[in-house]
Amino acid sequence: MKNDVQKNASSGVVYAMGLIGAAIYFISHAVGFWMGVLGFLKAVIWPVLLVYEAFKHFGL
Repeated sequence: MKNDVQKNASSGVVYAMGLIGAAIYFISHAVGFWMGVLGFLKAVIWPVLLVYEAFKHFGL
């Protein structure tokens, strides 16, 4: 079981880096406080939107 956890750990790091980068991007473009909150929420769900648009593009 220890080997399974170590092999899957890299995907968490990639997601965390993407989350931090997206949060910085969206929050830096925010005009006010609530737009910053909305930017953070967008940063949390951006992978969902990316996969949805990819499926829509490929007709799945």
